[in-house]
Amino acid sequence: MTAPRPRRHLLVFARDAAQGPVKTRLAPAVGMAGATAVYQRMLCDTLATASTVTAQTLTLWIDHPVPSAPLRALAGRFAMPIGIQSGPDLGARMYRALASALGSTPGGGDCAVLIGSDCPEYDAPYLESAFAALDTHDAVLGPAADGGYVLIGLRRAVPVIFDGVAWGTDQVLQATRQRLRTLGWSWYELQTRRDVDEPRDLQHFPHLAAVADVNRRCLSD
Repeated sequence: MTAPRPRRHLLVFARDAAQGPVKTRLAPAVGMAGATAVYQRMLCDTLATASTVTAQTLTLWIDHPVPSAPLRALAGRFAMPIGIQSGPDLGARMYRALASALGSTPGGGDCAVLIGSDCPEYDAPYLESAFAALDTHDAVLGPAADGGYVLIGLRRAVPVIFDGVAWGTDQVLQATRQRLRTLGWSWYELQTRRDVDEPRDLQHFPHLAAVADVNRRCLSD
């Protein structure tokens, strides 16, 4: 008898831009309103892409205990339930969200992929390939050009993968590789992708630079 295919869970981590500043490192170049506009465009594009992927669950995980009306409306557009991130740092929040997804089916056997909302280079084949990698590996990583990662996928959620990582630095990917190596896990790495954190990152994404520019000109008129 053929074993059933594992259930796929896709998690999107995001910030609620209506309830706090986002992409603050962009602000010196494009202003806070421009940074917010860029982020909202990236989030909408990410959810649109995620909604096309074959997965049994697709959840938007946000950083605020009470989602704003605009965020609820955006999630509703894609028929996406909202989860609330919890934990003292990014690593703890990711671990808890992944553990929640992977513990949702008695007996295990599921796989979960977690992505952020600031990588304009996500596409459906990239996300599908992450799930495919989990058919034969314990984990999958989507390296970021800045030394972090834009995607992590697991078959089991283990806190040590996320503990003590210097989040926001160029050592995140290497530290995660070392933790997987220590666990004796196999993992697969996808192609490197760019995310958007600094003003210089916008040069790679003219459509986002245009969003920031239009917003800036509207405010100055």
